[in-house]
Amino acid sequence: MKRIMTMLSLCLLSSVAHSNELDALITSSTALVNQIDRGIKLAGAGYAYSNTGGALTNGSLAGTAHISTAQLNAYNTALGNMGDYQAYGDVQALLEAQAATEFELMNTAVEEFTEVVVEMIAVVEVAEIAAEAETPDDKAEVQEYVVANETALTITQDQVDTYNQSLDDIEEHGNNASAYLGVAANEDAVAFLQQGAENNNTNANEGTLTFSQNQQWVKLSHTGTNNASAVYINGQQGSFGMDFYLSEADWLATGAESELYLTGPTALGYRCFMFNEDCD
Repeated sequence: MKRIMTMLSLCLLSSVAHSNELDALITSSTALVNQIDRGIKLAGAGYAYSNTGGALTNGSLAGTAHISTAQLNAYNTALGNMGDYQAYGDVQALLEAQAATEFELMNTAVEEFTEVVVEMIAVVEVAEIAAEAETPDDKAEVQEYVVANETALTITQDQVDTYNQSLDDIEEHGNNASAYLGVAANEDAVAFLQQGAENNNTNANEGTLTFSQNQQWVKLSHTGTNNASAVYINGQQGSFGMDFYLSEADWLATGAESELYLTGPTALGYRCFMFNEDCD
């Protein structure tokens, strides 16, 4: 998970870097123009007063209009970087940056989920000992244990609310991240969205990228217009071969093989998870 997060963060940084190329050119060129403008004024005044006499500087004004090496290097570097500038933005970088944002939100939700599951871990123990009780003596022991520890075993409504909300957040942000990454990996879909930005004379990075579960598409709304470009991700026409939706059975099968599940209390059992005892 950390490796994926790092890759997505790098994609986000790359997107920011591309968007700054024109800004760097504007800043560096403006700095030189300001110095040249000042220099022309100084030279003009010097020429004028040298013909009339009776007016001088303190001998240090020229230096205030000098162009420094740092300013020169900044301008030339900005010129060189313009070869990578994308006037219409970079749809793939935008998709990957949006996925990184959604992944961070999902990661936060996973942390909240795992924390509350640990808080409610006692229910796993209760379920196990209750199911294993066969004789009346066994069942009496379960009763005695539950009565004696009722407060510690009780689950609060706040815990349930946190559990439910974190699951909803994991599904929402996970779907968003997966939709954006899936589209970013499809060259034809990226090209279609990129062309949409060009056709509308807009920069994709300044547009609004959204995923709609109802429409089952990823849409790029072009800033300053009422237009948008969208690609479906459900296998229908206009999806560029993308069909991202899985069945519930397939989703649960993947989850059953995940590290989160295999190291969790329901897969390991209460005593194994809590005390590393009775592990198969």
